[in-house]
Amino acid sequence: MATATWCVDELLRQGGVHTCPPPRAPLVVKDDTKDERPFTVLYASLHGGFNSTYGQPETLPNPATYDWIREGAPFEIALMPKAAGLTASWMPRSRFVLPGKVFLVECWVNTALARGNVVEMSAVFDRSGTKTGFIKASFNISTGVVGITSGTTGVTTAPTVTWGIDKLASLRGNWHMGFIVDTASTGTAVAPTVQPRLTAPDGTHRVGGKYTFTQESALQPISELNRIDLTTDMAVECLQVTDRVWADTETYPPEEWEQRGQWTKGAVLDTPELPLYDIPKVSGSQWDVITEIARASMSTAEFDEQGVFRWRGPSRFTKVPAVPDHTVTTSRDIASITVTEEIDACRNHCEQPYQDWNGIKAAHGDVVDDTVVREIKPGTAVVVQYAMAEDENDIGPLVITDDSVVNEGHRVRFGTAKTGGTAVKGKVSVSCWREGPTYFVRFANRGTTSVWTVTKDGKPSVRIVPIRRSADPKQRTYAKWNSTSQKHYGKQQYTAPPTDWVQASASASFLSNAMLAAGRYPVPLLGDVEVLHDPRIQLGDVVRVVDTAGAELDTLAWVVGIRTTHAGGTAPQQTLTLRGTAYNGAPADVGLIPDGPVDPAYGKQRKYVRLSAQYTTLSDLTTKAISYRTLLVTTGDTA
Repeated sequence: MATATWCVDELLRQGGVHTCPPPRAPLVVKDDTKDERPFTVLYASLHGGFNSTYGQPETLPNPATYDWIREGAPFEIALMPKAAGLTASWMPRSRFVLPGKVFLVECWVNTALARGNVVEMSAVFDRSGTKTGFIKASFNISTGVVGITSGTTGVTTAPTVTWGIDKLASLRGNWHMGFIVDTASTGTAVAPTVQPRLTAPDGTHRVGGKYTFTQESALQPISELNRIDLTTDMAVECLQVTDRVWADTETYPPEEWEQRGQWTKGAVLDTPELPLYDIPKVSGSQWDVITEIARASMSTAEFDEQGVFRWRGPSRFTKVPAVPDHTVTTSRDIASITVTEEIDACRNHCEQPYQDWNGIKAAHGDVVDDTVVREIKPGTAVVVQYAMAEDENDIGPLVITDDSVVNEGHRVRFGTAKTGGTAVKGKVSVSCWREGPTYFVRFANRGTTSVWTVTKDGKPSVRIVPIRRSADPKQRTYAKWNSTSQKHYGKQQYTAPPTDWVQASASASFLSNAMLAAGRYPVPLLGDVEVLHDPRIQLGDVVRVVDTAGAELDTLAWVVGIRTTHAGGTAPQQTLTLRGTAYNGAPADVGLIPDGPVDPAYGKQRKYVRLSAQYTTLSDLTTKAISYRTLLVTTGDTA
């Protein structure tokens, strides 16, 4: 569902630090009773996880079918399929209605990293009964054609309109792809007006001509947004869906499409690691949680002198670097240096506790049935809050049902009368969000008459079905050791503190291997290395230390600590804490014969009866002034 890196990225976004275009309308606007302001119903960065800032993942692909990549990602991290046709789907945080307003579906794609030729984004709508409709855009980089289809799921006659987009087939790189849909209508069905929008890697803006479907099979009857589907053959990032994005499709400005001037990239992340089945509960500030994740994952987190956040994961310890990022020397940079090589730095038996989630699935929590039939008047919105248990996970908005399908799950039915009346579809948009132990539901009536949250037989129709895990994960430990190191230094054991952030044996294996690779032998520890202030040196970098004056060092070392001070009237001072990347070799003990652990004369000692026979009085001992060892050894003892 997510990774520790995705969580760091999300925490940064909450603090206003972005790695890709942010949600267009992130706030829950409680006072917007007429639903006129833009509203982001889905935002999935895909920065190391399918979990979404707004909305929730619904159908996930097998982890063996994709990778998370940084090289070539449009902004920071992208979902990269291993074969064509990778599919995922999300549940929106708001089930907006059709007919409705103008909505936008978009993502960023690197067409140079492709397993096939097509990217598809589809909005699926829940109609009466079991039927669903869809509006789908397909972008083909082989033909340079964009096609948008409107129809009914399972019906092959759904009409498609196409546009030939300049450069889509010929220019590979990072494309901003999307389509905008106008569904305004006063009837019981709407003929969607659609228009594709793209931005090429060279910055040119491409907009297809506006088209309104006229075919009967393309009409979308009254319904609510059910889910968003993504099918991709290419590296994709930053998927989002925005309702009420603009007044119409024709006047939507390019600068708004590009979110020009609305954000600045302020973070650099490392390759996603530590996959998560369940995001741990946390407390404190965003920085407190980032620090907790860094400690659990052997990572580093810092803001550099320009305010850019940098995250380095544990993979840097898995191999000895060959090339430094920077070089510091005594002839130019180093003012003082302290070098030690401590056995405490040796960790040749490493243990990583982890949570074992094998066999744990989602289970229904305690059902909450509303006790009140609520009236939602036309053109107004009602917000209701319900209590959730601590062990219950976030859930999506209620499914809007009618009388043709019996749904005993997470649902609400709207009726035309307080006593039940006729079921109403496509009139009320249902949104949800969670704040701590409270689950909020917002009902916004877009119709012209009141509706009630009531079952067919006159009872309250809101039923909330929370989700919790079927069992608690078991705490296990993965161990890794180096026998050669233990032969020379003994067993130097390190057990990492238990943490909720390590949730698989593969993660524990990766971390214990990283610990062992970095610490299986004592390495030089360079503490309090005072250097001229160099803003290029960042936490996690590899520096080459050349000391030709005192310690005569020429070694590579990781930067594991930075302290910068500045007093008035003086130059800034930077103090580094470094850890060597390589050890000096196993001890050979050449020419050294250590004492044995047992006295070699132990087996030759005399018994007391023999000593008393030879030295009958104390004066016999004192006059000869013999040593204690002479007294014990049998030499000269005739007995």
